[in-house]
Amino acid sequence: MSQDDRPDSATEAFVAHRNLLFTVAYEMLGSAADAEDVLQETWLRWAGVDLDAVRDQRAYLVRITTRQALARLRTLGRRKESYVGQWLPEPLLTAPDVAEDVELADSVSMAMLLVLETLGPTERAVFVLREVFDLDYDEIAEAVDKSPAAVRQIAHRARAHVAARRPRGAVSPAETRDALEAFQRAVETGDLQRLLDILAPDVVLLGDGGGIKQTALAPVVGADRVAQVLTRIRAAASLQPAQVNGYPALILRLDGEVDTVVAVRIDDGLITGLYAVRNPEKLSHMERETALHR
Repeated sequence: MSQDDRPDSATEAFVAHRNLLFTVAYEMLGSAADAEDVLQETWLRWAGVDLDAVRDQRAYLVRITTRQALARLRTLGRRKESYVGQWLPEPLLTAPDVAEDVELADSVSMAMLLVLETLGPTERAVFVLREVFDLDYDEIAEAVDKSPAAVRQIAHRARAHVAARRPRGAVSPAETRDALEAFQRAVETGDLQRLLDILAPDVVLLGDGGGIKQTALAPVVGADRVAQVLTRIRAAASLQPAQVNGYPALILRLDGEVDTVVAVRIDDGLITGLYAVRNPEKLSHMERETALHR
């Protein structure tokens, strides 16, 4: 390989695997902005690698990304300890075809990312690489700097931990669409009874304002209490249906700008979970993405 060909080959390999690398980083970090930073760091390291010595470019790139994400995850963990109110993952706009890939949609859903938050950094990395991307134990061992035997044990522990907390299975796209449309109409009209009809009795609303925007500091539980919160949504807000984290969502805009993203969890035709992100620092990526799709 000539020196002139090298940058093009490095770029080509990185671009070919970029979506995979971003998803690995995002599922480990729960933040699109941090995942993008990890990709930038991955590229800088990848650009300095001797490609002739690399047997498997995909595995090598995943290893760099995982190590960068692990380092960042440990830093983020310390930051989250002083976070004001509830912490939710940064919402990620996903294409409709992601929702059709049930395993991928489930792995990036707000509910699953919150479960992954209960794992330690290495456990989380092993779970994501094994259960979501089906990497073999030898590849994962290199990525997390552990022996394959240790990785097998970590994977077993992480799998059991997640299984005990995993949200229920996905519902059909038609059922999801109907429930979201009914929810949007109820919120737009402020019709309390309509809201009560679509909310499960034990529905939970989680809000993340990051101490910047007003939101409930603790979970709001029960259809009556959640409906009361939802009827206070300002009439001036425009509601835009979207796919966020592989699940249905509403994007609330005030004066043309994204104010809140509400991801919706639906089971048996009723809404069982609402994840409302209002922290502006977590919505800048969404603002850019929705602007591109307008």
